[in-house]
Amino acid sequence: MIKSILLPIDGSPYTEAVLDYGDFLAEKFGAILRILTVIDIRLFDWSVATSADSFVPIMPSTEFQEESQRIQNEKAEKVIQKASEILSAKKRTFEIIKVSGIPVDEICQVAKTTDMVIMGIRGEYEKWSGKLLGATTESVTRQIAKPMMLVDKEFKPFEQIYCGYDGTIAANHALEMAAFLAYSLNLPLQVVSVFDSDDEREETLKEAKQYLTPYKIKFDLRHETGDPDETLVNVQNNSPRPSLMVIGGFGHSRLREAILGSTTVHVMRKANKPILLVK
Repeated sequence: MIKSILLPIDGSPYTEAVLDYGDFLAEKFGAILRILTVIDIRLFDWSVATSADSFVPIMPSTEFQEESQRIQNEKAEKVIQKASEILSAKKRTFEIIKVSGIPVDEICQVAKTTDMVIMGIRGEYEKWSGKLLGATTESVTRQIAKPMMLVDKEFKPFEQIYCGYDGTIAANHALEMAAFLAYSLNLPLQVVSVFDSDDEREETLKEAKQYLTPYKIKFDLRHETGDPDETLVNVQNNSPRPSLMVIGGFGHSRLREAILGSTTVHVMRKANKPILLVK
């Protein structure tokens, strides 16, 4: 089920962790790693960055644009070289992909031919960002159709899997992936359902139990009440050992999200990583 894993890297402080998690899963699944580095054309394409139609048009010299492009190319090559050295030392099978374009677009395009994507929660400009999630990362999570793992700077091999389950289609897909990972990696799985209603609780956990029983894995069902967003964050953050939280990605419309908020976004921003989003 997982035979190819895409690792978009940009040389940020998250790059090494992305490579480590990719290596960890590639070893478990016998998967090939696809290392993607995108030269962001917005950094030197001044027709996009400033626009001749802007309020104050600024058109730098050709020499400046060429030098900007040269620096970006050189940086991309160094990132690729270091990543190659790390993975070669681990005797991992990998491919290198270097393209020029808009990072979000290129990542989503290459992801079409892979089974999973692993990205850092922020990119190379993280120190200037007040956000809890990088703009590129959040955009990719919304557009991508494949499972996507978000990781922090430190690699921690997970020993426990949690899955947020509420019976929705997105949550059902998350449960499928969580069961597959628990079975393949021989890890315990805990399904977390957050409902104030006893009837909803019983029905939802019954569904989860029915689905998981044939896998013959170690699992337990956990019922919580209260705010689903905060509950899932607390479950992950208070885990006694390194864990992976699997959740459905963006199960509601953007309008509902704007009014009531999104559990997916809240968990992505507040919970300890890694987190796996499944649609």
